Amino acid sequence: MAPSTPTSSRQLSTAAERREALVEAAVRVFAEHGYHGTPTTEIARAAGISQAYLFRLFPTKAALYVAAVDRCMGRVEDAMARAAERARAAGEPPLDHMAAAYVELLRDPETLRATLHAFAAASGDDPGVRDAVRNGYGKLYELVDRVSDATPEELQGFFAHGMLLTVLAGMDATDIDQPWARALLVGKDGLGGKLCG
Repeated sequence: MAPSTPTSSRQLSTAAERREALVEAAVRVFAEHGYHGTPTTEIARAAGISQAYLFRLFPTKAALYVAAVDRCMGRVEDAMARAAERARAAGEPPLDHMAAAYVELLRDPETLRATLHAFAAASGDDPGVRDAVRNGYGKLYELVDRVSDATPEELQGFFAHGMLLTVLAGMDATDIDQPWARALLVGKDGLGGKLCG
């Protein structure tokens, strides 16, 4: 077996870098237009590659979307894991810190839209996309369960509250001066009021 040359090593690095740039571009563009509303030509343009090269890196649009979902869910998982570590270091309850970290993520329009679109795409007819969203959500559940020592009821409440905040952030409920919006944004932890910061 011949040793690799600097040229072949650089080509591999370039392919890996382009794949990484493509996934990041896909997260941004899918976040804006959703799975079904995003043409692959737009993602390729955002990544600075040809559509043909896009399909060399990912054989289908669904495969690229799964990678984008994995990236987005991974960001949420990483943020919550870091929050739990900070809580443990401070001797404080991890759930409170993880909830605050999630609210901070919801304030980022790209993360918010990508999350909402992922849930919508999971309800479609592509089992690969559905599985990616389910797996990402399942990993979040497992993380929170593992680091929080929460009861099943507390876990259910944590995730229910998170979904409520996701929906409220999606409709920009903090700008709605209606009794229902005020009631749903005010909670025992006050996190809903932090959506706009």
